[in-house]
Amino acid sequence: MTAPIKPTPRKIIHIDMDAFYASVEQRDFPELRGKPLVVGGDPSGRGVVAAASYEVRKFGVRSAMSCYEARKRCPDVIFVLPRFEIYRAVSDQIRAIMLSLTAQVEPLSLDEAYLDVTGLQVHRGSATLMANWVRAQIFEQTGLTASAGVSFNKMLAKIASDINKPNGTAIITPDEADAFISALPIERFHGIGKATAARMHALGIANGADLRAVSAAILVDEFGKRGQFYHDIAHGRDERPVKAERQHKSVGSETTFRENLNNDKELLAYIYEQNADAFTQLTSKQMTAYTISLKIKYADFSQITRAHTVSSAFTDSESAHYWLDKLFADIPRLLSIRLVGVTYSSLRPANQLSTQLDLFSS
Repeated sequence: MTAPIKPTPRKIIHIDMDAFYASVEQRDFPELRGKPLVVGGDPSGRGVVAAASYEVRKFGVRSAMSCYEARKRCPDVIFVLPRFEIYRAVSDQIRAIMLSLTAQVEPLSLDEAYLDVTGLQVHRGSATLMANWVRAQIFEQTGLTASAGVSFNKMLAKIASDINKPNGTAIITPDEADAFISALPIERFHGIGKATAARMHALGIANGADLRAVSAAILVDEFGKRGQFYHDIAHGRDERPVKAERQHKSVGSETTFRENLNNDKELLAYIYEQNADAFTQLTSKQMTAYTISLKIKYADFSQITRAHTVSSAFTDSESAHYWLDKLFADIPRLLSIRLVGVTYSSLRPANQLSTQLDLFSS
């Protein structure tokens, strides 16, 4: 008899941006760099810390803490109000980078996501190299750093992404998992909050080894249905799949130049190139689009977007050149340009395509 074939372990990456909101503010406003910074509400009122820079974390300031407490801990802290529309735009950029690697992307929030890269052959099939490529692309295209965790399930990948923060990658292999879980403090397990951790400590459970020693029946009796989950993660089992978003709201492509550009002819050539790539994605998804957007990022990382909607869907990439020319002409030219991108949106299935494109519709 032949031995049963063991399934190939999954390769899961967890990407987590480093102090995301605060890092965006420090990127966009150089005077904030290196300073203790809180993104949040009014420290004299009932404001809450939405994000804390690494400089202020040294004082024990954390997200969800009151801004009043943050100021008590660090009197020199600088408060800025959140700019969620900017964070969403940057998050979309980051999501596009992830989707250029794999369609199996599950966003958890604006600043973190799981990627399932099982079976991918790019980067020599190495999930670690893929994670580092994503991190490098995020830095190249946004100027922000991210940390990554790589493992064979979601729980361990998420825990791993915290190990070498900020701006690092950590890997937990199947061979390392048992020893890693055994030594892991119970508070570090994803899915075990403060209240549950306190109850576990009362039961004599301080780390993964202690948790593994408790039977599933006892855990279910103590914690209900979650008890089975706790039993599974203590043994390194987490079969939750990466749930990709299936509804495509837009497709796009962008490129960052090695050197900032000023020449209109060169810039338009790159814009047409990104347009062709975006349209290829559009057709591969069997979708049509009615809105085209042009994104420009300047040398100082500020960016601007211009868009136009037509009454009949774009039928090929060249049909969009007229509007791209007009959108580009509407872009202020105050600084040299480091990135251009083209996005198609207002998507519909291709079988709903109108038969005639009204090229000059407004």
